[in-house]
Amino acid sequence: MHHDVNSSGAAAARQPRRHPARRPRRSAVFAVALAAVSAFTLSACGGDSSGQAAGDGPVAEVSGGNSADKAATVLDQPFAKPDLVLTDTKGEKFDLRERTKGKPTLVYFGYTHCPDVCPLTMSNIALAKKELPKADQDKLQVVFVTTDPERDTSAELAKWLPGAGDPSFTGLTGDFATIQAGARKLGISIEPSKKNKDGSIESMHGTQVIAFSPKTDTGYVLYGEDTTWEQYAEDLPKLVKGERP
Repeated sequence: MHHDVNSSGAAAARQPRRHPARRPRRSAVFAVALAAVSAFTLSACGGDSSGQAAGDGPVAEVSGGNSADKAATVLDQPFAKPDLVLTDTKGEKFDLRERTKGKPTLVYFGYTHCPDVCPLTMSNIALAKKELPKADQDKLQVVFVTTDPERDTSAELAKWLPGAGDPSFTGLTGDFATIQAGARKLGISIEPSKKNKDGSIESMHGTQVIAFSPKTDTGYVLYGEDTTWEQYAEDLPKLVKGERP
């Protein structure tokens, strides 16, 4: 869950702290050993996490053999890449399956008005990418899909992504229902942004990064919002090759 306040600062008066420091968040991933189905939760960003709700999308069962010091969660049953056709920062159609076929790809759902987790995630991936050899940097695809398309137009994404992440990152926007359906197929729950009576705007979404293999085009590794750039840097060389981190 993200809680984003507008420039009026109306919601800020209700916050017990003066600084937009990140609050502790509960784990966004649950492994459920039942018929290979589980659910992710919405995760708080820049606001109170008490309103978390269970995700409504099916999720592949996760491996129980990962070491506690590993950031990666390897999925026993990888996700099929969603059939998602949206609009990129140039205003052109972008078919996710077609344009990333056979390429190592990281997909993240977030929004540009996010005060902390979204830009931090993009920055961490961008820093880790720079540690790769140039040839591998060129192979890696990073796709940022907005969860707030009403505000995140192609032009807005084009302005935000280079500063928050890397100029090579792909930003996608489009119809909210289409975005929500694509996220659901990856077990990521998102909700429409809503304006409260006090003028604040709420945008809630899961904060997982899904890594897709260049060998199978399936999403086989998941990262949570607390993954550091060093952890991404450690895993990216293997992800580029479609290997298990």
